[in-house]
Amino acid sequence: MQWRNSEIRFGLAAVSLHWLIAVLFLAMLAIGVTMVRLPLTDPWTFPLFQFHKSLGATIFLLACARIAWGAGNNPPPLPASLKPHERVLARLTHWGLYAVLFLMPLTGWVIVSASPLGIPTVLYGIVPLPHIGFVAGHPQKAAIETAASWAHWGLAIFAATLIVLHMAAALWHHFAKRDDVLTRMLPSRVLFRKGT
Repeated sequence: MQWRNSEIRFGLAAVSLHWLIAVLFLAMLAIGVTMVRLPLTDPWTFPLFQFHKSLGATIFLLACARIAWGAGNNPPPLPASLKPHERVLARLTHWGLYAVLFLMPLTGWVIVSASPLGIPTVLYGIVPLPHIGFVAGHPQKAAIETAASWAHWGLAIFAATLIVLHMAAALWHHFAKRDDVLTRMLPSRVLFRKGT
């Protein structure tokens, strides 16, 4: 498989970034749902929060890399059989997913920065991530934390919805339309041949 995208499939770079982001994002969602249900005194709470933040920062950077790589590597064209409204839905879903990949880490960073607990963020226990200065020192930071928390939670629900739609669309293309929309994003065509 070549690194760059071609007319018929995504290249190794795009495929690798896609699946790495997907796995990390699903892990981050699962950890997020788990950690907010734990009491602050639970010994797992602090490490889960730190790991959740580390994953968020990693996903943000990977999304930046994906955007940068995609800027010089056009994706394969959508199948000609797609109707206009299907093309619009596909684009809206992708834009929505990209928006989530950027906005969720940013709102999380605002939450941490505005928190009265003042807990430092150390990515993977190695790299310190400073709080956002103007948020941490804002006189209304309690209100900022509340608003950012609601936005973060809403984005998580929105993300889960988009992921389900994205997966359903990929399977629909493969099994109902029998085109190559799914297989061109898989690591290898051998894994999931069209029409199987």
